[in-house]
Amino acid sequence: MVTDAAKKTPDMETHLPKTYAPVEVEARRYAKWVADGRFKSADDSDRDPYAIVIPPPNVTGQLHLGHALNHTLIDWMVRRERMRGKEALFLPGTDHAGISTQNVVERQLADKEGLSRHDLGREAFVAKAWEWKDTYHERITSQMKKIGDGVDWDRERFTLDEGLSSAVQTMFKRMYDDGMIYRAERIINWCPRCMTALSDAEVEHQDDAGELVSMRYGDGDESIVVATTRLETMLGDTAVAVHPDDERYRHLLGTTVEVPFTGRRIPIVADAHVDPEFGTGAVKVTPAHDPNDFAIGQRHHLDSILIMDERGVITAHGPFQGLDRFEARSAIAAALRAEGRIVAEKRPYMHAVGHCERCDTTVEPRLSLQWFVKVASLAKMAGDAVRNGETKIYPPEMEKRYFSWVDNLLDWCISRQLWWGHRIPIWYGPNGEEVCVGPGEEAPEGYVQDPDVLDTWFSSGLWPFSTFGWPEETPALEKFYPTAALITGWDIIFFWVVRMMMFGTYAMGKAPFSEVVLHGLLRDKNGVKMSKTLGNGIDPLEVVDQYGADALRFMLAREANPGADGIASIELTELSRNFCNKLWNGTRFALMSGATVEGDLPTDLSLIDRWVLSRLSKTIEATDAHLEQYEFAKTIDVLFHFAKDDVFDWYLELTKPVLAAGGQRAEDTRRVIGHVFDQLLRLLHPVIPFVTEELWLTLTGGEERGDSLTVAAWPASAGTDEDAERAVAALQHLVTEVRRFRSDQDLKQSLPLPARLSGLDAVGLADEEPFIRGLVKLEPAGEGFAPTAELAVSDELSVALDTSGSIDVDAERARLDKALKAAEKELAGAEGKLGNEAFLSKAPDNVVDKIKARKATAEADIARITAQLERLA
Repeated sequence: MVTDAAKKTPDMETHLPKTYAPVEVEARRYAKWVADGRFKSADDSDRDPYAIVIPPPNVTGQLHLGHALNHTLIDWMVRRERMRGKEALFLPGTDHAGISTQNVVERQLADKEGLSRHDLGREAFVAKAWEWKDTYHERITSQMKKIGDGVDWDRERFTLDEGLSSAVQTMFKRMYDDGMIYRAERIINWCPRCMTALSDAEVEHQDDAGELVSMRYGDGDESIVVATTRLETMLGDTAVAVHPDDERYRHLLGTTVEVPFTGRRIPIVADAHVDPEFGTGAVKVTPAHDPNDFAIGQRHHLDSILIMDERGVITAHGPFQGLDRFEARSAIAAALRAEGRIVAEKRPYMHAVGHCERCDTTVEPRLSLQWFVKVASLAKMAGDAVRNGETKIYPPEMEKRYFSWVDNLLDWCISRQLWWGHRIPIWYGPNGEEVCVGPGEEAPEGYVQDPDVLDTWFSSGLWPFSTFGWPEETPALEKFYPTAALITGWDIIFFWVVRMMMFGTYAMGKAPFSEVVLHGLLRDKNGVKMSKTLGNGIDPLEVVDQYGADALRFMLAREANPGADGIASIELTELSRNFCNKLWNGTRFALMSGATVEGDLPTDLSLIDRWVLSRLSKTIEATDAHLEQYEFAKTIDVLFHFAKDDVFDWYLELTKPVLAAGGQRAEDTRRVIGHVFDQLLRLLHPVIPFVTEELWLTLTGGEERGDSLTVAAWPASAGTDEDAERAVAALQHLVTEVRRFRSDQDLKQSLPLPARLSGLDAVGLADEEPFIRGLVKLEPAGEGFAPTAELAVSDELSVALDTSGSIDVDAERARLDKALKAAEKELAGAEGKLGNEAFLSKAPDNVVDKIKARKATAEADIARITAQLERLA
């Protein structure tokens, strides 16, 4: 008896609209997920933990495409692990972004009220900064929701909140007490615009067109020529250095020369740091304004003279006092020129110049009293954690980049001359006493706190454990530390990854991540790095508004190769949107065809059902394998081709005759269709969560039961069926060749043609002949069958066709002539290689065997095509 399910036709009703409208789905679905607590995690569950802490975006800004890429990949992994039954946590938060936020608030204060922060005072200015943070914080969190971040909002943290501030103070005091934090005068990077010290990681070096000026100190035989790109620093020179083995200057060692315009005489010293092959082999030494010169000065006990203030204005007494550093550079060159002391000038002179990563101002190296972290032991622990396998880096070739940084770290300048941030917990007494104050402690009466704040990256370095309540031994810390992975761009190794590894191993005794995944950067369709200056960037929020969050996420994920840069473009977004639409239409067709998830899968399956289930299993296996290696782009490729090629293009078409025929076979196929779409939607859900949730709930009827794909079980492979895959591959090839032949001959696909199918037994299709004939409209060969064309589908399978009265003989002859030439070219190539003794002596046996097989196939093709041409004649 035929059941109601088996009687279902393509006219069946579905609750899905004809077209997918992301704007109608995404906000509603996200709000439902949050309301239902789908992203919450428990500290006391018995499930295995899987946690990733968000690389906290700056509270000052809005999400850019790099954020969207990073969040998509993290969310993908966390959603998948939640479906795999783990206690999965994507922990959100934002960074106070010391320099950026202070710059924004200062600019706003000046524009709206005409005031500086000094007019307001420290306490009032910090209050203004908190107001600004409270106003704009919601902007970035709403953007995270818009792109689908499945974060546990109850655990959201901010680097300046009370708990994290306590953690920062605890870490500083612990390191200070351990002798790992110290205060000293050192050459640091100084930004005259931001008016603060910068770490090496906050300086971006770029090639600038400057000038190289060679000038003469002294006169006559006692003179010496030096070259510099920073002419203004000569005002602070306290020596000229040459290499100790340089015979050209041996007679000058121990003598002095006068620095022009200063009246100051300086010694000529020998130092092995000097490269005698560079320039004249003599270098001016300015210990207060160059790190290498500072080291030379330390070795030779030279004075260090600061010649400009924090704003880059010359303070050295003389004719250049009060000039900006760049104005002074030109003025000094003119004065030297007038005195005849310029020996050579080269313009433009391209050389690497440091710029502030926040405001792009040229950084000024200067001697300054600052706070530093001793990094030697910390860096060793961070390096050892990777070397001993405690933390794995993906892709493995990125380890070299990691080691090149961590193995060459210099002591880290952590003090910043700002008001917004974690204030350094050092207090000074009236007689120069110094005390470090921890959480809950009070400084002695009359002591004054250090005015500086800590580098933002100091607090960010604690992020993987401070967010779980450290220094308290909390259940969250015990459950989720160390975290499962860090997923971030390779360009942030220096800023953040190394610092977290150092602090985590120091404070916790364990590296903060089991795995560090470094993806590439995004470029435009021409391969150019995206930037505001070039105007080639893409606003992810505009993409979401126009194409939907799923299209954005799919586009970004399909370009995410470990360690390699990817392409982002509107064209790729449109392709991703089209895929989402095809998924919608395919699921809608399945529903209209009666697809169901009710009941067990049938055991007596048709060939095409066995084939699609085998392809599904292979897709699950490949998806798992690629994701274990964080091969995101390869995973997308596998899912895309399974959905588009196997399911939409082939399986749904192959099911149409079965469904139209009705009966138990149709009922079984409807159950398989339901299962395939159920599993496909589960596989795709972590990367495109909105459209898959909407489709899956409709397919399964889960809305009424309160189900959600967010917590549905992750698919598992049910085993493969190689016989079915080989047979259907042959079927697909046969169908493709027959349809191509019809197209070449301008024969309607619906026109019945007499045909003889040979070799079906050999490829496992003997029982499928009626099905195949129905697919490609081929009638059985009757009496008097006289084939006019023969299609060689494979070595075993062929189709002979009688097209008399229907075929364009000239067109068929042209087709065969073209095929004959291709076969002859293939034969010539194979014979050429097999006749090449040099090739045969080096080629592996399996390669030679493949070429011999190609030769045999080409010979058979030539014989077959020649026979067909003779028949046509």
